[in-house]
Amino acid sequence: MILGIISDTHGLLRPAALLAMRGANIIMHAGDIGDPQILPQLKKLAPVVAIRGNIDTAEWAKDLPVTATANAGKTKIFVLHDVHALEMQPATAGFSMVSGHSHNPAERIHKGVLYIKPGSAGPRRFKLPSTVARIDLTCSPWKVEFIDVSGNDPRPVDLK
Repeated sequence: MILGIISDTHGLLRPAALLAMRGANIIMHAGDIGDPQILPQLKKLAPVVAIRGNIDTAEWAKDLPVTATANAGKTKIFVLHDVHALEMQPATAGFSMVSGHSHNPAERIHKGVLYIKPGSAGPRRFKLPSTVARIDLTCSPWKVEFIDVSGNDPRPVDLK
């Protein structure tokens, strides 16, 4: 079971990001989509769970939820745009967490909960790379891979 995670496209779905999402069983978009044509393109690759980010204020985005939950195999995943808006205890609920907003790719475990921020797949901001993430849920522990999508070919990024 491969989970593709993308966020903060801000209206730009790079060809390398689409390539990086190939083979995913589920794709999660953690908000700031920016263009209604992005989700149908992702849905050609796999089922998509998408949420509304702070820039998704146009009429087309009003039907998108602010948060979502998804089952990826035996794993429950909670998706929201800004992790600082979290109003529950994910460890108590048994969730892993996906969020966007900061444009900074990161992975951490806190109180037994895996938190993933795929970074920003859209226009480059600050000095941060343009990235997405893939998680192999069949490995134990899960294998999280961050992928630089700024060029023509997606390539792994070592954040350490």
